[in-house]
Amino acid sequence: MSKISLTDTVAEMTEPWQPRDLAIANDAVVRVARFHGAFPWHHHDEDELFLCWDGSFRLEMRDRDPITLHRGDIVVVPRGIEHRPVADEPAHGVMIERPETKQYGN
Repeated sequence: MSKISLTDTVAEMTEPWQPRDLAIANDAVVRVARFHGAFPWHHHDEDELFLCWDGSFRLEMRDRDPITLHRGDIVVVPRGIEHRPVADEPAHGVMIERPETKQYGN
């Protein structure tokens, strides 16, 4: 058991879309990534939780209105929904998902 600093971890991240696994608890992994630009469209066979750590980004979803997250906001993208995060300026997001969740979807 050890302490993990999200603040220090995001300060070290310079490249977008390269998530780091921070912790595993029960059946979930906590991942953090730097967002900048548009990530490719994809979907997962499981739900995916996004928490905006800093900055802001939007989640675009097929056939749905986009959702913009600001620091401290959380949204869950239900399984099977095609989506992509988009950040006009650098931002950091925390994702909580299953360890087997693939970054580019199923």
